[in-house]
Amino acid sequence: MALTVVVRSGDLKSQATITFDAPRIVIGRGEGCEVRLPDPSVSHRHASIRQRGSDYVVIDEGSSNGTFVGPVRLSPQAPRVVRSGDLIRVGRIWLELTTAQVMPTQNASLITKEIALALVASSLSSEGALCAPRLFVTAGPDTGKELALAEFDRAYGIGRAQNADLVLEDPDASRRHVEISRRGTQIFVRDLGSKNGALLAGVRLEANRDTPWPPNALLALGTSELGFEDPVLAALTEIEASTDEQMQGEDSVDPPNVSRESARLPEALLERGGTNAPVAQVPTRAPETERRKQGFRAVDIIIALVCLLVIGLSALGLTWLFHSP
Repeated sequence: MALTVVVRSGDLKSQATITFDAPRIVIGRGEGCEVRLPDPSVSHRHASIRQRGSDYVVIDEGSSNGTFVGPVRLSPQAPRVVRSGDLIRVGRIWLELTTAQVMPTQNASLITKEIALALVASSLSSEGALCAPRLFVTAGPDTGKELALAEFDRAYGIGRAQNADLVLEDPDASRRHVEISRRGTQIFVRDLGSKNGALLAGVRLEANRDTPWPPNALLALGTSELGFEDPVLAALTEIEASTDEQMQGEDSVDPPNVSRESARLPEALLERGGTNAPVAQVPTRAPETERRKQGFRAVDIIIALVCLLVIGLSALGLTWLFHSP
């Protein structure tokens, strides 16, 4: 039985879903986690989900802000069985868990990074910041020109041709010199058989073959040099390197909008979805002063009568003992 994890927090255009068939799934902010959540309220290694026979259990790994199943906060290292449809919360991020006989996600490590980048991009977009990677010319006649790589799996042409996506005035550049494409989390460069070739990080590119473009490396063609910048990747790196953000007691973390059929949450918790009321509230016993206000219960009266009877019998016994010959 495979386990599917759906990220319910964040404003993603497509559902952030990944399916595992593994004995342990680590959830956290760190790069090595199977479910990678770029939020400062999530610890680097926050929680884990483990197989126990036919069941799955969730375990808090000593996180700063806790792991919740519905409204209940888990004690560190205390396993709790989860069922298909359960909602769990790590920090301020909600996850939905489902189990079914389905195929696990291929290239899970790549998909989990793409989900993390999509969450960061969503956050940056909501703040009005630019999210697409961009190329910029750092040296040569076209210094200062830029090209945004907004689309995935599209080949962006660079050269002297007037229909190129980035038109160069460099006389040593070919009309169609190189193509740049963006696939997943990687930028690729392809030399199109240019006359003078192209160097990436000082290494000559093989013609008509895609080569990954490493971060901070420069692409040299003709007398021009180009670099690229990915604001989403830079933000993800910064978030993952930061310390845990301690959530405050008044922080509101509403449950996601899911149907009652698919969410294992108490009715009252579902009814207040979308309000500012905090979700992570562990039921506690009523204070002693409140219990006193409720008055005496029947069992209290019975106990009092029994105590009086024992005291009376004891007094009679002592009287008989001292007056006996």
